[in-house]
Amino acid sequence: MKKLFLGICLFVFSPMLFAQSISGKITDAVTGEVIAGASVQLVHHFAVSAGSKGDFRIAPVKPGSYLLKISAVGYNETQVQAQVPGAANLVIRLNRTELLLQPIEVKATRASEIAPFSKTNLTKKDLEKNNIGQDLPFLLQQTPSMVVSSDAGNGVGYTGWRIRGTDVQRINMTINGIPYNDPESHGTFFVNLPDFASSVSSVQIQRGVGTSTNGAGAFGGTINFSTNEFNEKAYGEANNSYGSFNTWKHTVKAGSGLLNNHFTIDARFSKIASDGFVDRATSDLKSAYLSAAWLNEKSSVRFNVITGKEKTYQSWNGLPESKLDNDRTYNSVGTEKPGTPYDNETDNYQQDHYQLFYNQELSPKLKLNTALFLSRGRGYYEQYKADQSFSDYGLADPDVNGDPVSETDLIRQLWLDNHFYGGIFSLQYKNGKHELTYGGGVNQYDGKHYGKVIWAETGIPKDHEWYNYTAMKRDFNTYAKWQFEAFRNFYTFADLQFRYVKYDIDGFRSTPGLSAYNQYRFFNPKAGVSYLFGNGFTAFASYSIGQKEPNRDDFEAGALSKPKHELLRNIESGLQFRNSRYQLAATFYHMDYKNQLIPTGKINDVGAATRVNIPDSYRMGIELEAAARLTDWASVSGNLTLSRNKVKNITVYYDNYDDPNYVQLSETLKKADIAFSPSIVSSFSLDLVPFKHARVSLPGKYVGRQYLDNTSRKERSLDDFYVQDLRMQYSIQQKLVPELTLMFHVNNVFDRKYEPNGYTFSYQYGGAFTTENYYYPMAGVNWMAGVNIRF
Repeated sequence: MKKLFLGICLFVFSPMLFAQSISGKITDAVTGEVIAGASVQLVHHFAVSAGSKGDFRIAPVKPGSYLLKISAVGYNETQVQAQVPGAANLVIRLNRTELLLQPIEVKATRASEIAPFSKTNLTKKDLEKNNIGQDLPFLLQQTPSMVVSSDAGNGVGYTGWRIRGTDVQRINMTINGIPYNDPESHGTFFVNLPDFASSVSSVQIQRGVGTSTNGAGAFGGTINFSTNEFNEKAYGEANNSYGSFNTWKHTVKAGSGLLNNHFTIDARFSKIASDGFVDRATSDLKSAYLSAAWLNEKSSVRFNVITGKEKTYQSWNGLPESKLDNDRTYNSVGTEKPGTPYDNETDNYQQDHYQLFYNQELSPKLKLNTALFLSRGRGYYEQYKADQSFSDYGLADPDVNGDPVSETDLIRQLWLDNHFYGGIFSLQYKNGKHELTYGGGVNQYDGKHYGKVIWAETGIPKDHEWYNYTAMKRDFNTYAKWQFEAFRNFYTFADLQFRYVKYDIDGFRSTPGLSAYNQYRFFNPKAGVSYLFGNGFTAFASYSIGQKEPNRDDFEAGALSKPKHELLRNIESGLQFRNSRYQLAATFYHMDYKNQLIPTGKINDVGAATRVNIPDSYRMGIELEAAARLTDWASVSGNLTLSRNKVKNITVYYDNYDDPNYVQLSETLKKADIAFSPSIVSSFSLDLVPFKHARVSLPGKYVGRQYLDNTSRKERSLDDFYVQDLRMQYSIQQKLVPELTLMFHVNNVFDRKYEPNGYTFSYQYGGAFTTENYYYPMAGVNWMAGVNIRF
């Protein structure tokens, strides 16, 4: 307590006691151009990043002598001795390396430091301090407006995320600039790439439409991952952890460093296994990463192989409301089998990614990036199904002992087999006040959907295939971006994108006679301005348009219910302040939707409930961010999103089993909350260094009430929740083991019962109106312990 009191006093009075600083500018030693984003580390203390003008300021500091370590991608690391007072307005010149190291493909698709868009940048170290077993969404959950969930309840296996209430199908994701979203469902499934975070070198999260990128249109968020990291020195690393629910994580990493001044190779292998919080929600996950690169002064070639294989016991059905209080681990999946649940009701999938990059510096002002890629996916989920009609499997009712039989129990596999391949490119030109980027990509998806019956109690031969349908999707996009310093510290930004999509579906499992052939042409303009006031203040504003085609399930609506594409008009404006001690930001956003696809419960002309285009809906809010370094041993950070998320003039439908003609019940609402869009989302973290080489973090997350449908009814909602975690880390440095790190995480330290995800449906039966809610509960207090060794 005494130390905390002294720290608070120091925080209050330090501006008067230690009003000294170290400041300066980072430039290229040859051209004199400023180097934005360079890392300036006060050795044995902390690091700051140079701003868009290459300037930095570290304050407050006590009088004395300090060693600065300055590094930037593509430059040799430099150390400078600084004496305080007197270390003001330093000019530090960095020499370029003789190798082309900068990942050009990432710079083309990411928003720059001064681009007028809402964004969060995370480094490799940001991910490493939390990467002890949970999936990627849980490593990013402290970022603004982010809500994550887990089917198994412990962050391993199938996980999901939402940004500003926007679901994963509308969030664009790229790996090294290459699209990752599934071309048909538009989803991102990290279970297919377990422990991918261990190969990520940096992440940028853009909220809203953001800047143009490759793949399915960003319709609420963009997440860009980069793995193309350069390691000059050889290394080896082993990360092992164990925790609640028999959860194991093993990761081995190694790199050659720079060989013969031109060649590098990096590799990783990971295995994660868990019993899960929910009954039988087991996970058996494996992945590997291999990257080989050849570099010289003006060009580089890199080849990546990323592969993942998963087997997870399904926990997709959720928990009935009746079991929410007393049986939170209940899992109904597999219980159609008489007696004990079927032991192989599993999802099985393997995904392999091959990426080939070529970067070329055509001149000091002009750079070229090209890449080819192939993503290969195949797998199935297996189900035990009881009382299945032979007609549903394309077969006539058989006779057994002279009597006709119309139903049987069976085990089936639903398969997906696909190839996704194409290329991307970008040309980047920088000359004085102008930065121009021209790029784009073309890709094709060839998918096959088929089903097999691998066992039946009677009447169906082994491996009977009852459906087999193909899908083909072609996607072409091109964009041009121009950033211009119109006058001192005032920047304009223009971004024009054209996208063409051709999507052909030759049939569906439940509606074999239904096909869909569609073409879309989207023009997505974006424009904005940024102004750097000086003294750490930056203001920005932008207007963007994003458009997105429906996904595969939307086309199953039937020939008379063809879905329209969605359109989003997005306004972002913000004010930011940053120095070496404080960071503050406020961003206002307004996302106005036309024809947003929303589930309403309406049954279409083929008897299925799918999403329906709603003419008008919107999301509007403000995101507040703050961080402060209180003392050398204490810092705080947090963010708060306050929003209104409304759909206008919506009609919702309910099944009416009492009506002989099956006419649905309906009600019309003038304005209601958009489902899964909480009006409050907040994160907070207190970080302490109690003694040398030790770190303690207390991250917390609050999520307001989420409605399960679009009626704003409390009885169909998820309660708000606050979850507090604990992170402890201690590093040991020795001669035999250069770096040994011990980690201990406690999740949900207050044992809070909460559910971040679920679903609902209502119906009329027997004269009674019934609503059924299902939830995906998270585990109570649970822990993970890890040992990381780096050579």
